Amino acid sequence: MMDPVNPASVSPDKPRIGITIGDPSGIGPEIVLKAVADAELRALCIPVVVGDAAELSRQARELGLVSNFQIRHESDFDLARLDTPIIPVIPIVMDTNCVNERVKWGALSAASGRAAIAAIEACVRLCLAGKLDAMTTAPINKESLKLAGSPFPGHTEMLTALCGASQSLMCFVAGNLRVFLLTVHCSLADAIKAITTERVARAIELADHELRRFGVARPRIAVAGLNPHAGEHGLFGSEEARQIEPAIEECRSKDIDVTGPFPADTLFLRAWKGEFDAVAACYHDQGLVAVKCLAFGQAVNVTLGLPIIRTSVDHGTAFDIAGQGVADHRSLVEAIKVAVGLVRQTSVCR
Repeated sequence: MMDPVNPASVSPDKPRIGITIGDPSGIGPEIVLKAVADAELRALCIPVVVGDAAELSRQARELGLVSNFQIRHESDFDLARLDTPIIPVIPIVMDTNCVNERVKWGALSAASGRAAIAAIEACVRLCLAGKLDAMTTAPINKESLKLAGSPFPGHTEMLTALCGASQSLMCFVAGNLRVFLLTVHCSLADAIKAITTERVARAIELADHELRRFGVARPRIAVAGLNPHAGEHGLFGSEEARQIEPAIEECRSKDIDVTGPFPADTLFLRAWKGEFDAVAACYHDQGLVAVKCLAFGQAVNVTLGLPIIRTSVDHGTAFDIAGQGVADHRSLVEAIKVAVGLVRQTSVCR
């Protein structure tokens, strides 16, 4: 599941991958421009860029990057004419209050937040309508989202609402390591309160279902403990005994191969070495520190539980280097490749 595809294994009928440019004040447009110029990647899929076309053209010009674009509006989206040397760009409709506000690299703004939101909304519509096979997202800035009036703290929550999904999981893939998060964008204090038997059990069930959907016949799932040493039998905390262990037992009674809770300080390495197919992390940094230490720049964010396929980079908007032309686009390329692989895998599993 979720391994980058081999170019030789891809049929001529290439998946159509929508690629949002993220926050235009960050490195999103730059890494998108670099990724879609990759001939090997374009042999695997048909990239369809979604975002502010004028801003994309400006950054392409100022950064000296590929600019062979052709505007394709949502209303006249022609699937038969997508696979050409010209990269299709779906322009977004901007809020009239933001159109006159120039994007400034490295700066928070409502305009940049709104541009990022509009691109995500457009790409989701195209995926739900079957006009795109999957979507891959460049990074957005949570503060700019807030300035734009968004009620969502990040991609995962926004996508879940746009797709009408009842539940979703943020999952990171880095080589043999797959980590899904039981809590995401909240304080550590709130994350601890949120680790309930119900939440843990439903997350394990969803992860098991999605891993099977993406080609893992019988997923081996391990759950990390919340406390040091997984509580050490109550010496360092009782959440494992009160909340996590009952959830694991409930899932095991449903024939799900799940074990734990295990001490987090060794669990991720065990999974990396192939002992488990996926690890449930109790809070954001517990899982992400492991992923980014082992594979920063090469890990891929996959949203589980959506009716569409969505992947993303493992990094942020990097305002400090925006506009300098030095951003590394490899994580985006990996995310697009994983999206292609998931499209292929789900087609096989149907």
